Amino acid sequence: MLKIAIVGVGTVGQAVADLLEENRKVITARAGKEIRIVKGVVRNLARSRSVNFPLTDDWRSVVADPDVDVVVELMGGVEEAKEVVEAALKNRKPVVSANKALLAYYRYELEVLAGEIPFAYEASVAGGIPIIRALRDGLSANHIESIRGIVNGTCNYMLTKMIDEKAPFDQVLKEAQALGYAEADPTFDVGGFDAAHKILILGSLAYGIDAKPEDILIEGIGHLSEDDIAFAKEFGYTIKSLAIAKNIDGQVSLRVHPAMIPKKHMIAKVDGVMNGISVVGDKVGETFYYGAGAGGDATASSVIADIVAIARGECMPMLGFKHAMEGGLKLAAKTDIESKYYIRVLVEDIAGVLAQISAILAQHRISIETVLQRKKRVKKELANLLLSTHEASEVDLIEALEEIGQLEFVKSSPVMIRIES
Repeated sequence: MLKIAIVGVGTVGQAVADLLEENRKVITARAGKEIRIVKGVVRNLARSRSVNFPLTDDWRSVVADPDVDVVVELMGGVEEAKEVVEAALKNRKPVVSANKALLAYYRYELEVLAGEIPFAYEASVAGGIPIIRALRDGLSANHIESIRGIVNGTCNYMLTKMIDEKAPFDQVLKEAQALGYAEADPTFDVGGFDAAHKILILGSLAYGIDAKPEDILIEGIGHLSEDDIAFAKEFGYTIKSLAIAKNIDGQVSLRVHPAMIPKKHMIAKVDGVMNGISVVGDKVGETFYYGAGAGGDATASSVIADIVAIARGECMPMLGFKHAMEGGLKLAAKTDIESKYYIRVLVEDIAGVLAQISAILAQHRISIETVLQRKKRVKKELANLLLSTHEASEVDLIEALEEIGQLEFVKSSPVMIRIES
């Protein structure tokens, strides 16, 4: 028998307990032994929970208990969760965690502490999708050329509604909050930070890059407008919030931002709260992973898969390797991007506007590919000028947009969206 303790019996912790009970026979058969929860840790003992194991609010006593074989950390947060995981590893207990924020900041330190003690974290990225195993095991013979992922269901749900129903951001956000997809403070999701934590974990697996959230480009979806969506439709694109990792000539670009992508791409078809991740290997080509990226049952499925692997005696170094898989890779600067771009500029509807904007772009080696103009419905003297460019340097584009923003007839800061083709 494998005896486990769950630190954090919330939505996911309860789902783990329920799934272990509901599918006990098949889980025992696949693990080779029975898995039993012997203790749970909660913050509020007064709250009623439907579990059949003892609860406490003292995680230290649980982690130190010799009767506990595996510690499952599902409490969330960063600093206290780090204390829990460190204490478990120091007591030489295997750890299973779904904590993406913890791993985004402390994955390398915890790997060193773990040594040969199993540390599993499949549920930290994309809920029930086994993307960690795919990168660590299934694609282990490949150099990973790129990862593009829709890994935040809240953003994807909101963008799908904005595109399909032409609904404004604020209205869709309220709907997402009412349905429980978005928190009362939605910044973590719609600001891109949740997805950033996940791409840092995947980037570590693919490239061995030690970066923190502060080191990478993170943009949310709050600035997107009806005009952006209309332009995307007009030219065969859809808009998705993408988490991206790319190896370009030894420089690894890690970033999260909205992007226009061709509708024909598989990842463009991932709608609603679902997640989808494209991984390109140098030998296997593109592989694609789709499924539920959040929710108690989906996340519990991945948590239990990790527990089963530990029950079988599998040893999984935290990042899946003991030596750097790629030699000499470095983290690219946030602006070290070559891409096509979409630009929206609110301007006075007067003669000569496009000529002046085109001249500034040309001075910065940026060539225009397409142009649309959409008059404002209320202020008819204003118009949104919508452009797309050929491939250009982001540094050049930023400089050009700063100049354009200072023109007298430009009425708000220009908006830019990258085109991932």
